[in-house]
This record gives sequence, C-alpha cells and structure tokens, in this order.
Amino acid sequence: MQNYLMNTVKYILQLSTVVFLLRCSQSYAQDLEPRTYANVPVKLNFFVVGTGYTSGAVLFDPTIPLENAHIKINGFVMAYARTLKLGKMSGKVDVVVPYAILSGTADFNEQQVSRNVSGFGDTKVSMSVNFIGAPPLAVSGFKDYKQKLVIGARLQVYVPLSQYDPDRLVNIGTNRFAFKPELGISKKFGRLFLEGAGGAALYTANNDFYGGKKLLQSPIGFVQSHAIYTFKKGIWIALDATYYWGGRTTINGVKGDNLQENSRVGFTCAVPINMHQSLKLNLSSGVSTRTGSDFNVIFLVWQYRWGADLKKIKK
Repeated sequence: MQNYLMNTVKYILQLSTVVFLLRCSQSYAQDLEPRTYANVPVKLNFFVVGTGYTSGAVLFDPTIPLENAHIKINGFVMAYARTLKLGKMSGKVDVVVPYAILSGTADFNEQQVSRNVSGFGDTKVSMSVNFIGAPPLAVSGFKDYKQKLVIGARLQVYVPLSQYDPDRLVNIGTNRFAFKPELGISKKFGRLFLEGAGGAALYTANNDFYGGKKLLQSPIGFVQSHAIYTFKKGIWIALDATYYWGGRTTINGVKGDNLQENSRVGFTCAVPINMHQSLKLNLSSGVSTRTGSDFNVIFLVWQYRWGADLKKIKK
C-alpha cells in the first residue's frame, strides 16, 4: 500500500497542464511541468481544480505590440485526465478548461490603455505516450515497478474556444490554434529524478487580429529540465527551468521586432492527502527576458483520482 502510494503520487497532477493557465497566457513554450514522463498505472482517472495569481508584464498573447504592461490575472482551471494502455506502451489523455479574470494597463503607441475582462481561456487537449521504460501496468502490479530510463513524447493542442474581441488588444483568447509536439526523457537515481524535454510550439494564423489584420507567428523552440526529489509518504519537490526562443510575428506582411529569447525557473511541491486526494503548489518567475516573460506565478491545485484498481488496494 505505502509503496504504491510512493510511486503513484509522484505522478500527481500530470495532466500536462495544471499550472498551464497562467504560463500559456504568455507562450505555449513556457510550461514548467515536472514528472510529465514518469510512469503511472493505467486505467486511472484524474479530476483537477486549481486557482492561481500572476502579475507583471504578462499577456495571453505575447504577439500583442504593447509596452510597460502591468497586468494582474486571477486564474481558475478544471481538468480531466485518464491513463491508458496503448499496446505495449503507457499513455495519457487530458482536457483542460481555464477561466481568468484580467485587469491592468499597458502602453500602445505611447498611449496608456487599460482592460478589465473575464472569461474562459483556450481549451487544451493533449496526448502523451511513454514508449521506452514505462510498460502499461495495472495498480496491482505497479508496486514492483522500478523506473530506470523513460523516453516518451507528447502532443498538446490549444483550441480557440475562448472569449475574443478583435477590437481590443488584450484578450483572454488568442483566436488561433496552437500545436506543441515534444520529446522527453526521465532517469531515476535513487530518490532523485532528472528529467528533460524539448520541442516547438506551432501556430495557425489569426485572421481577425485587432481591426481585421492577419497575424502570423513563427515557431517557438524550447527546452526544459527538472530535478525532482521524492520523500517518504509520497511527497516530492522539483526545481524547474526552461529556455525558449523564436516566435517573431508578421502582421499584414510586416515583420515585428519581437523575437523571443527568454528563460524561467520554478519550484513545485506535491503532497498527498490520502489515496484519492493530493495538493500541488507551483511558483515560477522570469530570469532573463527579451520579450514577454517578466512575470511571477503562484498556483495551487487539488486533485482527485479514482479507478477500479484502487478499490482492490483498499481491500
């Protein structure tokens, strides 16, 4: 029982999102998500609710030509995930729906503009597969699993189902699709896990950008790393870092001077409450910024998990 909890709680909240709301508001390449490529028993369900706060030069779309942004966002998120058996591989699907309350000011063409708005953000749907080192195991067989080297991949799709007003510069939605493929690796050394991932965020055109203009954005490449340490009773902490570059925009054929080259660091702590419930806290901040990363985030989430095999453990 205890061994099972120590192994499975390490995967707490790996909905590939949970702190995503305020991070992806700046760039889909900025996510700091530890333990994305850890193994977890199949046929489990996860439901997550969370709330967070961010402040600084943060915008939901970093292509917006604003300066001196001072924006505050109170964010809320709901998510569902299920772990799967995919032949001889393990995988996961998840859906995340965010809601945000945004207020603040910024400069546009040397004039200050303000915005107060609330609504749903872009929905995110993702699929991940661990194809090396993470066999699809039921709860009953997972206690004997010992992680070594895990290699996997993930695809995230951001769907523009959110609120969007083309007559306003600051919106919660982005009015375009985004696709984020990545490859990841995880290696265990005793209680220490080292994890890394790399990929790119790809964007479709926004054909109704601020006054009916057409906005294009080049891909944003990213790499991220995590050092995760596990304690007794399933508690774990992680130090996170990411670096990303690219993303120059073109508006009606005119290229912008907004090439991104930024880095962020973060801290994550996950604590189990019982077999079904857990809490997770995340903090992150910009370190070096060329465009759109100078903001701070604090986010707290609660997770509930269930599945038929969990009842067997309780018995």
